[in-house]
Amino acid sequence: MKKRFELTSGLQGETLIRKGLKTKRPVAGQIRIAPDINIVKIGGHGAIDYGREVMYPLCEEIGTLSKKHQILVVTGGGGRVRHIMDIGIDLGMPTGVLAELSSKISEQNAIMVSILLAKYNGTRIKSGDLLELPMLLKLGILPVTHGTPPYGLYEHPARNEMIPPHRTDTGAFLIAEVLGAKNCIIGKNVDGLYTEDPRKNPDAELIRDITVEDLIRMNLDDMVIEPMVIKLLKEAVNIREVRIINCHKRGNIEKAINGKNAGTIIRAE
Repeated sequence: MKKRFELTSGLQGETLIRKGLKTKRPVAGQIRIAPDINIVKIGGHGAIDYGREVMYPLCEEIGTLSKKHQILVVTGGGGRVRHIMDIGIDLGMPTGVLAELSSKISEQNAIMVSILLAKYNGTRIKSGDLLELPMLLKLGILPVTHGTPPYGLYEHPARNEMIPPHRTDTGAFLIAEVLGAKNCIIGKNVDGLYTEDPRKNPDAELIRDITVEDLIRMNLDDMVIEPMVIKLLKEAVNIREVRIINCHKRGNIEKAINGKNAGTIIRAE
């Protein structure tokens, strides 16, 4: 039997799944590619679907802020995603196909938002362009991308439900984590995370500040943010908190960028 060829390295002979691997090898600090950038996620359902009444002043606010702060706008899908998911589920489409279908909607929204931001140098970029951000920001470009993570057909199978677990809130968070961003701000149409949907129960309590562990223990039936974000936040390296704001209210984005609590802060610990 021939001897296996090995390349000399710190991981030589490792399976990469051994439990003690982390303790054997010291982990170098991760490079933060864009440490000054603010990821601002604009929900489709929470903002874009409202049309001109919400989007015109919102884009004016973001465009003005982009002159003083580095911003990457990330778009959600909204009502059209819900429509295509409903059809796909009825037809028995696999979870990966549903992810492919829904990503097209958030991409459409990214195109529209980039055009609305054109006078502020708004430019639609794709997932493959994220590593070009340092250069694009130095050129004065206000980048806009869609939030659906590029799992596509490789989206995690959903055993108990068919809806893809990694959607646009999750995509915005993952972008922020890999870039080592300054902030991950999720814009919604409510003032933050509530104990219940405030549109259904006006007496629902606004949660201003909470840790991941406490939020998991609450086991809420409905959340304004995707549950996958909570799971990922617990293990993230660069992003240790997520800010949820009502992006319909002028000034909330600037408050969040400046570190103020303009809605809800979810902390890793």
